Amino acid sequence: MLRFAHGLLLSLSLLLISPWVAAADSTFTEGVHYKTVNPPLHPLQPGKTEVVEMFWYGCPHCYRFEPLLEQWAEAQPEQVAFIRVPAVFRDSWLLHAQAFYTAEALGVLDKVHRPLFDALHLEKRPLKTKQEVANFFATLGVPKEDFLQTFESFAVQGKVQQAVVITRTSGITGVPAMIINGKYRTDASMAGSFEDMLKVVDYLIAQGGPSSQTAAAK
Repeated sequence: MLRFAHGLLLSLSLLLISPWVAAADSTFTEGVHYKTVNPPLHPLQPGKTEVVEMFWYGCPHCYRFEPLLEQWAEAQPEQVAFIRVPAVFRDSWLLHAQAFYTAEALGVLDKVHRPLFDALHLEKRPLKTKQEVANFFATLGVPKEDFLQTFESFAVQGKVQQAVVITRTSGITGVPAMIINGKYRTDASMAGSFEDMLKVVDYLIAQGGPSSQTAAAK
């Protein structure tokens, strides 16, 4: 009787485990969980396995995704290049894209990135004008004159225009979205959740090598 009960419990355990095993072994499907970028985008860091996050500081979904993304990025090996690109779907998004690249040019992106999200979503600060953003940077120790000079610089303007092109040519329809090696894109709607989006990214990283130097965005 005990042997029968043990066998029954083992069978039930296998039935409960089997769906999890099947899910773990399953792959993701093109057109369902991710889509192809055609033509592929020009790589931002050729020779690396490149993962780009498209985001907007004003996006509440991007804000909620940020802690998961930071944890994922910290766990990536050296050959994976993780790059943030501010999406620009409309003119009102240009200001935040310019702020992002200003912080990058000044070498203060690590100091500014998360606090800028917090200022918008926790503190409910508008940050809708260049002066408001300059004042915000000043609270983090960035002199206003340095901010304003860099904000209007040719280098920052060029980066913003590059972000506009990537937004348009990648085929993304919303943020946050992830682009892998310039060849594939995915988002939470396709993947099912933020967590599953990162699983799709891991799957696509495993499928391909470094981004191609010959691919070009049009």
